[in-house]
Amino acid sequence: MAQQTLAFIGGGNMAGAIFGGLVRSGWPAAAITVVEPWTEQRERIAATWPGVRVLAAADAPLAAAAVVVWAVKPQSFAAAAAPCAGFVGSALHLSVMAGIRSDALVRATGSQRVVRAMPNTPALIGQGIAGLFARGAASAADRNVVQAVLAPTGQCLWFEREEQLDAVTALSGSGPAYVFFFIEAMIDAAEQMGLTREQGRRLAQATFTGATALAAQSDEPLALLRERVTSKGGTTFAALESMRSDKVHEAIVRAVRAAQQRACELGASA
Repeated sequence: MAQQTLAFIGGGNMAGAIFGGLVRSGWPAAAITVVEPWTEQRERIAATWPGVRVLAAADAPLAAAAVVVWAVKPQSFAAAAAPCAGFVGSALHLSVMAGIRSDALVRATGSQRVVRAMPNTPALIGQGIAGLFARGAASAADRNVVQAVLAPTGQCLWFEREEQLDAVTALSGSGPAYVFFFIEAMIDAAEQMGLTREQGRRLAQATFTGATALAAQSDEPLALLRERVTSKGGTTFAALESMRSDKVHEAIVRAVRAAQQRACELGASA
């Protein structure tokens, strides 16, 4: 794997999380090429990751890439793909773009070896999870390459049907925003109860981190873990009864389904 050459189309945060993690883990910087049209971002990449080749536009060096990682904004894909097409037809293609279907990648690149990934922003600190779908032409070896490329960003979970990635987008792709939203509400409550925002932030963040770690390490159902914190007539019981009265559970399910529907719409229009 250390000899594989990689090309990233787009050098933004998610691309940086991937190639930066690879370089830190020992992948040769010289084996990585990044196509990034923005001068400021190219300069930042060159300064942060010496040895990584940074191009302003697609050029002949792309033809040497065994793996091409698509990391541009979905609305920029068509414009970014057009100048690359003549160089990348024999490569394995990994897309981390939301909404762009694999058929669009096949049409744009001429390669059937396409894997789609839906990562999330905790990838920036190596704590992400990516849902993956591989077209039939992508071999087991191709899947292993993709997992190696994404390994520095966190976990990978494979899915059999491409449409399932819309649910992944809604659940884990958008999910960090839901967590931040909930933490913000807890901090607001902390202020209303006389704590400082910093105190509320520390308490809320540590609670999420600890509860998530406990859930990950326990084989017991989440409902049982929840019940162990909830004494009949106690403080947690009062809070949960308030949430049930406000139909918070149902609202969360509706919100995630709304995100899934939007992901479907974006994919259909791409």
